[in-house]
Amino acid sequence: MKKLIAMAAVAVALGACTPHEERVGGGAVLGAATGAVIGGLATGRAGGALAGAAIGGASGAIIGSATSPYRRGGYYYDDGYYGGCPYGYYRDRWGQLYCR
Repeated sequence: MKKLIAMAAVAVALGACTPHEERVGGGAVLGAATGAVIGGLATGRAGGALAGAAIGGASGAIIGSATSPYRRGGYYYDDGYYGGCPYGYYRDRWGQLYCR
């Protein structure tokens, strides 16, 4: 049973398509696991573990989404996703982002 849960967690975390989805999925899995452990230890009941898993999963997904790479218009600017720009990016005075 433990192996099945571990394989499911890895599949959920790595089964996403984009780096943003991978970060959200991984955060949700890690948050749910941590929440289940803390909830189970704090209450000593299965209901506490389930509540902790739900709260931790939602919190982990939110934190994972907030820490994902910056994206605008299909491009990830911090890691050169979709080729990127060889000489970097710059912003004009109106805040538009351009490739050099």
